[in-house]
Amino acid sequence: MNFQTEPIVTQAQYLLNDSRQLSSPSNSIFFAIKGLHHDGHQFLDDLYRKGVREFVVEKAGCSPAVLRDLRAMTHAKVWQVESSIAAMQDVARQHRNQFAIPVVAITGSNGKTVVKEWLAQLLGNRYQVVKSPKSYNSQIGVPLSVWQMNQAHSLAIFEAGISCPNEMDKLAYVIQPTIGIFTNIGTAHNEFFTDTTHKIREKMKLFSEAKTLIYCADYVEIDEYVKQTFIHENPTCKILPWSRVLASGIRIDWNIGYKNTKVSLMLNDFDTEDEDLPFMGGKGMSLDVPFTDEASIENAIHCIVALIHLGYNELEIQARLQVLRPVSMRLELKQGIHGNFLIDDTYNNDIAGLTIALNFLNQQKQRPQKVVILSDLLETGLVERELYQQIAQLIAEKQIDIFIGIGEVLTRNCGTFTIPSKKGVRKGALHFFRNTQDFLESSLIKEIKDSVLLIKGARKFGFEQIVNRLVQKTHRTVLEINLDAITHNLNFYRETIGQHTKIMVMVKAFAYGSGSAEVANLLQFHGVDYLAVAYADEGVTLRQNGIYLPIMVMNPSPNDFEKIMQYNLEPEIYSLRILHAFSEYIDEQKLTAKIHLKLDTGMHRLGFEPHEIEALLEVLTQNPNLWISTIFSHLAAADEAQFDDFTLLQVSRYTQMANQISEAIGYHPSRHLANSAGIARFKEARLDMVRLGVGLYGVAATPQDQVQLQTVGTLKTVISQIKNIPVEETVGYGRKGVLNRPSRIATIAIGYADGFDRGFSRGVGEVLVHGVRCKVVGNVCMDMTMIDVTDVPEVQEGDEVIIFGKDLSILELAQKIDSIPYEILTNVSERVKRVFYQL
Repeated sequence: MNFQTEPIVTQAQYLLNDSRQLSSPSNSIFFAIKGLHHDGHQFLDDLYRKGVREFVVEKAGCSPAVLRDLRAMTHAKVWQVESSIAAMQDVARQHRNQFAIPVVAITGSNGKTVVKEWLAQLLGNRYQVVKSPKSYNSQIGVPLSVWQMNQAHSLAIFEAGISCPNEMDKLAYVIQPTIGIFTNIGTAHNEFFTDTTHKIREKMKLFSEAKTLIYCADYVEIDEYVKQTFIHENPTCKILPWSRVLASGIRIDWNIGYKNTKVSLMLNDFDTEDEDLPFMGGKGMSLDVPFTDEASIENAIHCIVALIHLGYNELEIQARLQVLRPVSMRLELKQGIHGNFLIDDTYNNDIAGLTIALNFLNQQKQRPQKVVILSDLLETGLVERELYQQIAQLIAEKQIDIFIGIGEVLTRNCGTFTIPSKKGVRKGALHFFRNTQDFLESSLIKEIKDSVLLIKGARKFGFEQIVNRLVQKTHRTVLEINLDAITHNLNFYRETIGQHTKIMVMVKAFAYGSGSAEVANLLQFHGVDYLAVAYADEGVTLRQNGIYLPIMVMNPSPNDFEKIMQYNLEPEIYSLRILHAFSEYIDEQKLTAKIHLKLDTGMHRLGFEPHEIEALLEVLTQNPNLWISTIFSHLAAADEAQFDDFTLLQVSRYTQMANQISEAIGYHPSRHLANSAGIARFKEARLDMVRLGVGLYGVAATPQDQVQLQTVGTLKTVISQIKNIPVEETVGYGRKGVLNRPSRIATIAIGYADGFDRGFSRGVGEVLVHGVRCKVVGNVCMDMTMIDVTDVPEVQEGDEVIIFGKDLSILELAQKIDSIPYEILTNVSERVKRVFYQL
């Protein structure tokens, strides 16, 4: 293989590191990365066949099979490097060097994305802004962000995040910021740093060449590091600290009102004639910030100081602050009417955000038809014709079935768009409307059925009207499912078991209450090996929602056999009765089938016992049309150390029985024994495959693993009404809520019919309101519950209530009512709307 010897120089429009996100093959260069869980070198041949012609590969990834594929790619340019990530960073740095514009870099433990998005909103009147898409702040996300820069842009805003030492200097190498913002310092990733000062020092590497640094001096450790170390290492850097406490720098005071916060800024120890600090006559500024929570106020002040530095005066800043809106940092997947699923994405309105949203749309297999509803893209800095040619190309390459464009500019460029099919251009698949109201009044909105819709529009178009029209109407209690957390947890267990052990994921019981089809779709995208459901109907639903992975049915019945075969499901065979029945059905239908043998090694629920193995083998040898895909058993107490000897006995029993079966049938089916607890505590039980259940959803068997997992589900509701009740009164059925003080009692929109157990009645249960724990008062009702909000300041009707989530875990809830996390999760009723999101 003759690799390119010169440095990487490309005219590609897209840097690609994930083959699944290919949008424009001829305009892409693919960086193959060999990682812990995925190896991009496996997809070189497929990408070449699709039209990619530039590749960067790693020496460690060039196996003989990969080299054979590369030699066959006769028209490709291929560079071989030590690290494809480092090579991507080099390419992005070369690109960055072409532009002499202000570049703002933002880091910190929290608030990076919000500050970035708000700065882009605030500066949009003066600058053509390019910014990181979503939270693209990693070793790969940063070069992908910087690659967006073009000659039309006059200012760039990029965020940078690290989790370990020696990462930030690589991001600084790519971004080369002129202005730095350090938002704050917190506890995230503390385990990888010796102390907070070490973490600050690593993050500060981002600003080693910056001309200006903005930070909040009330974070004492940041302020000390800047004054004791940073200013000596970077004497030419202008330091702009702000503080509510210190006398130096920019002094801040704020007064929180009902809907706004009055923020006052005063210069101290600065030259008030400095053109970069346009305080009128040295009197400072007084500004209204349209937020009342401290995190948002702090983020807004970082932005205000940046605007002051860039020459905005008080009147300009106040006018720009009025455009600020809360930032939705996630793509949400919601259930819609007429069998639709909706992706609600008004997070940003640029070409990079559209590409990310289209990739997320293409991951969804729940419905065969893909629909995009898009507004004009505003303030992109691109020439109109070129911009909409790019959009049209994306729509065509992503094989969108129906495209609906809304806006004068899209309508003006409608001739640019085509929806190709195998036999030409599809008619009736393109629709254009000059405004949102025209679309809402059309018959088309009623005709969209059994589709996945991406709804993406700039704020001025009011696309929330479209979402409200199409979303499935439910009450205000929702279970939010963090798809990124599921991916994180899956990768944690993959790393635990190693590359050579397969994973079967349990999606039974509505995926532990999380939503089977949506979770299964994500797992399919990430390449798990098997899914398992309890009943055949669950497997049928997955097949009907585009899931093609192998699916094991754990509790089949003879009535299910036809559906099992029709939908290519694989039954668990756990008794001679079910084996005889299934083998007879297969014989009658002249079919072959894969089965999974369940052995009883001590659980004593389902499965063949040792004395039944001979009879089992006799039936199997007489039925060669039954292929045993796996042999498995279930550990009864892998999560309890007091029964470790019994768990090891189960492993021994299983091994003996599985060996006996394999020797008799003449081949070796895959073996699996470990559940989530077994994965964590018994390496000897991991075998060929493991079954991942509640661990995927954020519940670990050990404290050590629990800190590594992320919370997947957050159950939320709202306050319906608040009453002031005197001490002599009672609350709820049976007068069980006896008050011992004058109280503010809130009724929240959740009850035992939604899955909030009656065991939480009378002070046993707690919920979170504004971060404050509030006890349940009286009995939990069917559809409502009363809570004591007396100690919650400024609580209002309509406020959000957290039932469980990151700060109030399902483990804690389960312990309060002597239950288990499984029960808390699976009890959330299907009438509670599931909202799936991805950051």
